[in-house]
Amino acid sequence: MTTGSANEFPKEDIPLKDLPIGEKGRIAGLEGEHEDCQRLREMGFCESAVITRISGERVMMCKVCGTKIALNEALGKKIRVERIKKVN
Repeated sequence: MTTGSANEFPKEDIPLKDLPIGEKGRIAGLEGEHEDCQRLREMGFCESAVITRISGERVMMCKVCGTKIALNEALGKKIRVERIKKVN
């Protein structure tokens, strides 16, 4: 069972793994098995939450809901984010 497909997300949504290091994004949706998505939500990866990608490629360090969490690349592909534009 999936919670969504790539076709359901607007074109500006990208996988978390593609969010540049140091940038913030807003979680637009989760893809994958229901159990995986539920566990991600329990960890704070809820739709509309702001996330910052701190470092890493195969293992990514992220900050969400005030907590730093490491995710593997596979999970980083399942979290869809909208980049938050910096205001200068």
